[in-house]
Amino acid sequence: MQLNDDVELLDGLPVIFIKSIDSLVIADPHLGYEGVMAKKGVLIPKVNLKHICTILDRAIKATKAKTLIVDGDIKNEFSTVDEEEFNELYDFINFAKERQVSLVLIKGNHDNFVERYRDAFKLQIYGQEADIGGYLFFHGEELPIGMNDGTKMLVMGHEHPAISIFNEVGKREKLRCFLYGKFKGKDILVLPAINYFASGTDINAVPEDELLAPIFERLPVGEMRAIAIGYGSTIDFGTISELKRAIG
Repeated sequence: MQLNDDVELLDGLPVIFIKSIDSLVIADPHLGYEGVMAKKGVLIPKVNLKHICTILDRAIKATKAKTLIVDGDIKNEFSTVDEEEFNELYDFINFAKERQVSLVLIKGNHDNFVERYRDAFKLQIYGQEADIGGYLFFHGEELPIGMNDGTKMLVMGHEHPAISIFNEVGKREKLRCFLYGKFKGKDILVLPAINYFASGTDINAVPEDELLAPIFERLPVGEMRAIAIGYGSTIDFGTISELKRAIG
């Protein structure tokens, strides 16, 4: 689905392609998630990294992109770099290298200590935000500060947006979604989490004051469009206000 002349939402995938900077963009991989959870006594199958690489393989083959921008939370643990996180980060970097894709990381609130691997892995790492080709990438736990007249679009993660819908038998389903709207006159796009286990926050079902990202206090959430991914498709479900009315 073409969002505009330069930005494409890849069908059925939580990935965007920006033509002018020849880049794929994802958010919230949370590598090492299963290992960190196991140490907390929660045993879940190790599928996240394989899931992410399968998605990116499809995206790279479809677009021939030369750069992959990770818009925050490449790892999962807050306070350190867990051994499982390091191993999966290493495998993820090798995956990109084998496909001749350069990695760019915008740090998120889970990405403490990741700078120590900048030189060894030849990573491009930015702080809370980065302007790349007129696109302002920021993770979302803080408000963006780098907007200017040349900003084409803000792109963020962090919230793990999703929507609730009802299927033909009346059962509620949750679908990950992009949120597309306006912030101070500029386009803003919120990316769904690519992490396998991060099903997301039902934006049309929870009160707006329970959303994580502080930017939602400063933009009209109800006017944002929910573009959901599921069943191999990417579908515009209209505004959040319309969806809220639909589920009562």
